[in-house]
Amino acid sequence: MIKEKIVKYCNSIGLDTIGFVKCRVFEELREFYLDRKEKGLENEFEENDIEKRINPNVYMEDGKTIISIAFPYYMGKEDVDNGFSVYTKGYDYHRVVKSYLDKICTYINELGGKAIPLVDSNSLPERYIGFLAGLGIIGKNNMIITKKYGSYVFLGEIITDLEICCRDAGTFEDIQKYDGCNECKVCIDNCPTKAIMTGRKNPNICSSYITQKKELSKIDYKLIKNRIFGCDICQNTCPYNKEISFSNLEEFKSLDFMNTTDIKYYADLNNKEFKEKISRTSCGWRGKNVIRRNAIIRLHNEGEDIEKYKGDSLMINNCIDEIKRINN
Repeated sequence: MIKEKIVKYCNSIGLDTIGFVKCRVFEELREFYLDRKEKGLENEFEENDIEKRINPNVYMEDGKTIISIAFPYYMGKEDVDNGFSVYTKGYDYHRVVKSYLDKICTYINELGGKAIPLVDSNSLPERYIGFLAGLGIIGKNNMIITKKYGSYVFLGEIITDLEICCRDAGTFEDIQKYDGCNECKVCIDNCPTKAIMTGRKNPNICSSYITQKKELSKIDYKLIKNRIFGCDICQNTCPYNKEISFSNLEEFKSLDFMNTTDIKYYADLNNKEFKEKISRTSCGWRGKNVIRRNAIIRLHNEGEDIEKYKGDSLMINNCIDEIKRINN
């Protein structure tokens, strides 16, 4: 009964892809994370403490159930491929998703339960949780793929002390078989950096990750190519994303200034433009100069003179100097 009430409430605020999973230690992931640690595959965005990655009770001691919710963000063909991922072009999803989760938590409180919202404020394996909750499959590109919206979704979780009936929709072993993808290798064949390969993945050379790094290696400069923030290639080419429903969440509609094809606008971004515009989006959290740097690298790759972008930013100056060294 409580489950149906929560689902109905979520539907009333525009959310229709919801699942439930028991709040437990995901012990089956421990070996996976240890193996990543031993192979040096962890990056600076990952939590070093494995316990925080597999134990949701770290965040809510008396948690009984995790509610997993998909937030669709793809609005259709209005988006221009200008080097920014689609997800970066609307209002900051961290704030948008949390505003919805806060409403649901308030409703759960009214039902007599306690609840806490989680959106990129924790280290739990949200795609795995979404898979267990039945939101969709995990593709060979490691994205969760929902039936209605494909992989163009943000994920948010709520941990509650309410005991809600639920059953895992699969196992960790099921994911590794990639049965939902069958023999399809489109994402593998199209990945520009070969981060997605048959048998293994290396997210640390993924274009999306590289464009968000503060420090770039010599190889990173070559791998960025024309990307400014994020990469959608594995999603754009995925057959599951060919016929999907568009999002009805207006907060994720692309903002006009995020669809400009004038790359020099981003390369020459000033504090005022960044603060009033870009900082409100999902790529604003990384700061102005990471976006400027990546745009400058793209302009260089397109044959533009980038020396004029030197100024009082150490990151930008070092970037331009490094490009010279690489090309000499």
